[in-house]
Amino acid sequence: MRLGLALGYWGRGPSPDHVPLAQEAERLGYDSVWTAESWGSDVFTPLTWIAAHTSRIKLGTAVAQMAARSPVTTAMHALTLDHLSGGRVMLGLGLSGPQVVEGWYGRPFPASPLTATREYVDVVRQVLRREAPVAVDGRFHSHPYRGPDATGLGKALKSITHPLRPDLPVLLGAEGPKNVEQTLRIADGWLPLYWSPDRPEAYGTLEGLREGFLVAPMAQVRVCDDVAEGLLPVKTMLGFYIGGMGHSARNFHADLMGRMGYEEEARRIQRLFLEGRREEAVLAVPDAFADEISLVGPRERIAEKLESWRKGPVTDLLALAPDARTLRVLAELNT
Repeated sequence: MRLGLALGYWGRGPSPDHVPLAQEAERLGYDSVWTAESWGSDVFTPLTWIAAHTSRIKLGTAVAQMAARSPVTTAMHALTLDHLSGGRVMLGLGLSGPQVVEGWYGRPFPASPLTATREYVDVVRQVLRREAPVAVDGRFHSHPYRGPDATGLGKALKSITHPLRPDLPVLLGAEGPKNVEQTLRIADGWLPLYWSPDRPEAYGTLEGLREGFLVAPMAQVRVCDDVAEGLLPVKTMLGFYIGGMGHSARNFHADLMGRMGYEEEARRIQRLFLEGRREEAVLAVPDAFADEISLVGPRERIAEKLESWRKGPVTDLLALAPDARTLRVLAELNT
């Protein structure tokens, strides 16, 4: 099982720790470093900055939001950074949900998310392979554009720049069983959310994974003496995502928690958060749930839990680690 460093997205501003942590991860032999985006900092610019300050570690987006860019624009970002970094990019994509897509990006959430994702990946693949001009006549993506307001002058084009790697890995963030099933067919890897080694069935069947397919979940990792205290950041994250990262009528994160055996608790967290009782929402997150999707506690406890992560389909553990000590301990335990 390879290790990756997950840095997430910025809060109020850039963290001065991100580049030093990425450099330390590279020194310790971590395979990859990953950035993210929601509705603030973008995913590619920080990754480019990290690329300029490292030399070997792979560079992943977990995830680049599809609604933020047309698929050709995303492919342009990926192939540009891949050239500049010497072929280190892994492109993780995610659809997000209606609240973010319509509220922040000002675009309609697709009526058929699976079709929209499939078409998006198809366009990205066409750009990267550069075998012919990009040509798609899809429900959500059309190249050239053929909508009712088209001029009719659009021309199918292929990238002026020759991609460094036509097979640049494309991974998908997927939560629902049908989305996961499609991901296993059309992507090079999967970025699960809230992975529990004890509940892989929550995502549907994972049998028959082809050779080389990446399964790369994120997990908060924290070396500490007090497990309850160490779980608080995990519970804070869960309270925000399950309570506020989605509408009360449609929240994919809350749905996933429900499929993992905590449906009643998920709805309570959601209700408290939407009522403005955020501290109560965080405290309502069961310690048991936060614990099973993270690696928190003394070194010996993390070592014991890490064994269950190695036994399953996980190929890459992407650690949301707050400090260099935690990175070092995890690297030592994974040897």
